[in-house]
Amino acid sequence: MGFGDLQSADGLRSLNAFLVDKSYVEGYVPTKGDVVVFEAVKKAPATEFENALRWYNHIASFDDAEKAKFQGESKAVDQYGEQPGQDHLEKEELKSLSVDTAKKPAAEDDDDIDLFGDENEEETELTKQRVAAYAEKKSKKPVLVAKSNIVLDIKPWDDETNMQELESYVRSIELDGLLWGASRLVPLAYTIKKLQITCVVEDDKVGTDILEERIMAFEDHVQSVDIASFQKI
Repeated sequence: MGFGDLQSADGLRSLNAFLVDKSYVEGYVPTKGDVVVFEAVKKAPATEFENALRWYNHIASFDDAEKAKFQGESKAVDQYGEQPGQDHLEKEELKSLSVDTAKKPAAEDDDDIDLFGDENEEETELTKQRVAAYAEKKSKKPVLVAKSNIVLDIKPWDDETNMQELESYVRSIELDGLLWGASRLVPLAYTIKKLQITCVVEDDKVGTDILEERIMAFEDHVQSVDIASFQKI
């Protein structure tokens, strides 16, 4: 389905609505899909499309070399965006439960009339069974896990700090509910650069306090840790 014409207000409105509860076009880290849609948008959206503008500025902050390293594969731009939702299919499925399985021909004589409604009782029982099966199917669906996308700014002590080692130390942190994403070095002052790294966390398992505590434990490399951005997914 896609977003439509991303040069038009309707296309940007669709993209803006899509990004209300998402940080990227697909997944929890920037991918080739973000590059495809970014290039289709071509210029920063108007401020009225705040979600699309926030996303656009974030993708624009990566240079071409960094974008080339994004995961995933490039598809046609109309392959990104809202696809037919499961909720819609479920509504149609539930609606179909109340529809007769087949239409019955009209009675031609009194002998064909069911005075006691036996067929209706059978159909009612069948519908009950189908509704029960549907309810069981729904009950087995996984519970939605609340997640957040966090971008961390990690500052070294000086320009002599080995930034590759620093990043390897950070990525060595393993926690249940933590997934490390893309990273880059951002100029800070003079020849000093800071490490900017993205991660996705499950809110109930990983908090920013424990992340900062674990990273600050590498005291020979890390001077400070700041939260550059925090977005619910």
